[in-house]
Amino acid sequence: MSVLTPASAPVPARSPQLAGTGTLLRLALRRDRIVLPVWVLVLGLVVSSGAGTVEGLYGTAAERAQVAGTMSANGSLRALYGPVFDSSVGGLVAWRLGGFVALMAGAMSLVVVVRHTREEEETGRQELLSSAVVGRRAPLAAALLTALVADTALVLLTFGGLASATGDTAGALALGLGIGATGMFFAGVAAVTAQLSESARLAKGLAAAVLGASFVLRAAGDAATADASSALNWISPLGWTENIRPYAAERWWVLLLLLAGAALLAVAAQLLAARRDIGMSFLPARPGPAAGRLSSAYGLALRLQRGNLAAWTVAFLLCGLLFGGMTDGVSDLLGGSARTAEIFQRLGGKQGLSEAFLAAMVGLLGMVAALYVVGSVLRLHGEETSGRAEPVLAGAVGRLRWAAGHLAVAFGGTVLVLLAGGLGLALGYGEGFAPVLGACLVQVPAVWALGGLAVLLYGFVPALAQAAWGLTGLCLAVGWIGPLTGAPDALLRISPFGHLPKLPGAGMEWTPVTVLLGLAVALVGAGLAGLRRRDVTG
Repeated sequence: MSVLTPASAPVPARSPQLAGTGTLLRLALRRDRIVLPVWVLVLGLVVSSGAGTVEGLYGTAAERAQVAGTMSANGSLRALYGPVFDSSVGGLVAWRLGGFVALMAGAMSLVVVVRHTREEEETGRQELLSSAVVGRRAPLAAALLTALVADTALVLLTFGGLASATGDTAGALALGLGIGATGMFFAGVAAVTAQLSESARLAKGLAAAVLGASFVLRAAGDAATADASSALNWISPLGWTENIRPYAAERWWVLLLLLAGAALLAVAAQLLAARRDIGMSFLPARPGPAAGRLSSAYGLALRLQRGNLAAWTVAFLLCGLLFGGMTDGVSDLLGGSARTAEIFQRLGGKQGLSEAFLAAMVGLLGMVAALYVVGSVLRLHGEETSGRAEPVLAGAVGRLRWAAGHLAVAFGGTVLVLLAGGLGLALGYGEGFAPVLGACLVQVPAVWALGGLAVLLYGFVPALAQAAWGLTGLCLAVGWIGPLTGAPDALLRISPFGHLPKLPGAGMEWTPVTVLLGLAVALVGAGLAGLRRRDVTG
C-alpha cells in the first residue's frame, strides 16, 4: 500500500535540494547514448527530408496550391494531418509532418522522464543513489534536463535542415521550436504522472493517455473546422502546436502556451516529489483479491498486460475506421499527381488506387503492430529486472512456462490487434470485409518475426534487449519512408514487411509467409533456449 509522508527533516546545508543534478544528468545521457540519438536523428531527418519529397511530388506552385485546397476541404484528411495553412514547400512539410513529429517528440520525452524517475525508484537504484549526496529534487531535475537536451537537439536538426531546404528561417524556426516545446510539455506531464503513480508502466500509461487524448481533441477540432479555430484545438496541446502556424504568418505567442505549460507542470512535479518518500506515490496501489485467482503463468501474464492489449486494440479499431473512411476519397488525396500515385502503388501494389491505398494502410497497421509485440515481449525483461519474476520462478513455475505466458499474450495479442484494425478498415470503407481481414492476417508473420528477434535478444543478451526497439524502428523507417524517397527495392526488402504480398488486390504468395512464420518460430525457440541456460537477474 502506498504511504505519503512529508519531508520529515530539512535537508542539511551541505546537501541542497539540487545537489548531484549534473552527475545524474551525465549518467542519464550515458545510459541513453544510443536510444536518444536514434530518436532525434530519425525524427529530425524525417522532417528535413520532407522538403525534397514535397518538391518531387508537387513541383510547381500551382500543383501545391491545388493539393492544399484539396486537403483542407477533406474533413478526414484534416483530422489525420490538420489543415494546410500555406501552400509553400515549407507549409506542406509543416502540414504533412509537423504534427506527427511533434507527437513522436512528446512520446520520446515522456519515456525519457519516466525512465529516469519512477523506473529508477521501482528498480531500487534511486534509493542507492539517494544514499549519497543527492538532493531530493535532483533526480527529477536531471530527467527533465535529459528530455530538454534531446528536444533541443531535435529543434536544431529540424531548423537547420528545413532552413537550408526552404530558405525560410522564420518558418523553420517556428516548426522546430513548436516540436521541441511539445516534447517538453509532455515531459512535464510525465514528470507529474511519475509522482502520482507507483509503477513506471502506469506512469507511462497515464502520460500516454494524455498524449492520446490531445491527439483525439486536435483531430476532432480539425475535422470540424478548416482553420484550427475550434475550441477543441485550443484545449489540446497538439492543437497549440498546430496553431503556431509555421510558414504562414507565424503566431509566436502560441509557443508561450506550450513553454508556460511545461514550466508549470515541472514545478508541480517538483512540489509533489518533495512531499513523498522514494518509492511511494499519491495514487495508492489497489490490493488484490483475498483469494488468488491466477491459476497459471498465462493468467498472470494476461492480468499484467490486459490493459495494454485493450488500449492497442481500441486504437487500431479507431485508426482503421479513420483510414477506411479516407479510401473513397483517395483520388482527391492524390491531387492528380502521378508521383503520389506511384508512391501508393509502391506501398500497396499495382492494382487500382482504392485497393492500393487499402493495402498501404494495412501495411502501415502491420508495421505499427510490431511496436506492440516488441513492447509486450520486453515485458519479460521488465519483470526480471524489477525482481518480480524471481518470486514466481522460486515456486513451481519454470522459466519456460513463465515466459510462454507472456509470449502467448504478445503473439496472440498481435492477431487480435490486427483484426481490430482490419475490422475498422472494412467498416470505414463499407465493403470487402473478408479480403481486408485476410490482408491484415497476412501481416502477422512479419510482426511475429520482429517479436521473435526481441525474444532472441532477451534470451541470450538481456542487456541488449532494448535494441529490439531500434531494429523495429529501422524496419518501420525502411518500410514507410523508403517508398516516399524512391529507395530501391533491395533496400525495402531489408524489412520483413517488404516480402509480403500487397493485399488486398494482389495475388496471395504463400512462400514468404511460410518462411517468415518459420523464422519467427526459430527465433522464439532459440531465445527460450538462451533464457533456459542463463542466470536470471534480480
